[in-house]
Amino acid sequence: MAAKKKPKVQAKDLCGFKYFKLLNPMLERLHDVGTQRDHAGNRHLFFDQYGALLLLYFFNPILTSLRGIQQATTLDKVGQQLGVSRTALGSLSEAARVFDAAALQEIIAALASRIPHGTTPKEHQALKDLTAVDGSLLPALPKMAWALWLDETHRAAKMHLAFEVLRGIPVGATVTAGNASENDQLRALLQAGRLYVIDRGYAEYQLFQDILDAHSSLIGRLRDHAVWQVVAERPLSAAARAAGVVSDRVVWLGGDQSGAVFEQPLRLVEVRTGKTDAHGHPEVLLLATDRMDLEAELVALGYQCRWSVELFFRWFKCILGCRHLLSTCANGVEIQVYLALIASLLISLWSGQKPTKRTYEMLCFYFSGWASEEELLAHIAKLQDQST
Repeated sequence: MAAKKKPKVQAKDLCGFKYFKLLNPMLERLHDVGTQRDHAGNRHLFFDQYGALLLLYFFNPILTSLRGIQQATTLDKVGQQLGVSRTALGSLSEAARVFDAAALQEIIAALASRIPHGTTPKEHQALKDLTAVDGSLLPALPKMAWALWLDETHRAAKMHLAFEVLRGIPVGATVTAGNASENDQLRALLQAGRLYVIDRGYAEYQLFQDILDAHSSLIGRLRDHAVWQVVAERPLSAAARAAGVVSDRVVWLGGDQSGAVFEQPLRLVEVRTGKTDAHGHPEVLLLATDRMDLEAELVALGYQCRWSVELFFRWFKCILGCRHLLSTCANGVEIQVYLALIASLLISLWSGQKPTKRTYEMLCFYFSGWASEEELLAHIAKLQDQST
């Protein structure tokens, strides 16, 4: 059977352009990016316009492909509100290669800085800068030769994300081929003043020292065969024991060779999870941290919060809709990923809350014309009332 023909995009199906006007000052800085390659001086689609079109795609369910975005450019309403003229499909495809995705990083940082921290329980204030780091695969087509992963028929891109846990927002990202080094990408994302929480896939001692040298801290899970030399035993409180902590030590981590990279001792906190490992033995996490001031139970809690980045990946791919890639080139995939992160940050900025499926649905209803602005504002007000 032939595939069912998708309905043509019409002006009445697209709403909410006033929200994009709030972005204009940020998007305007993208306008001249890529124009140095326009030797003939006949370019009609600029980076700020392309970015606005992709943001329109994320918030309007009726737009499901690059062809749908191209149809939207034929509408007078889109042209008037976004300043975009009728654009050929080839021009949209070319845009993914011409415009430098890295220029979007500045907008991600600017939006993230505008989102308040909110109310953090006093006992968790020491974790306010907790930042989980992990990577997630984005399935790619076999013809995407740059997206090396398993073999010629299994291609994937990978998004590497730094995610601030308590605010629930992305604060940095890179996009690479699926088999790229996650440790190297974390080095590229390092910022000062953060408390990075990482899984044992990042358990490279030189990386630990690099985090400390960047004037940040870490809570990192070690592999089970890790070795160390004990410097001092630290007493355990009742709260630590209740959290499953079985020991808290100051140690020199590593052996004669592997430990040579460290310039200071670290803490090693052993935490029993209540689960069993593959051999049927009680599972014990080995958590290394440089934070001598943290209560041991907060070290355990900080590592437990690492899972929030996994929840964000599910939101990003399953709800925000980033399973479908609009471009096959590496730069185009980067542009899509970074603009999707910007869309997620906008939801947090508009609603004052972490993005949820319900809020995203309400925004989509509004942008599709099914919900009024009053109904959208009432939903946001209800969210804000619940958080106070």
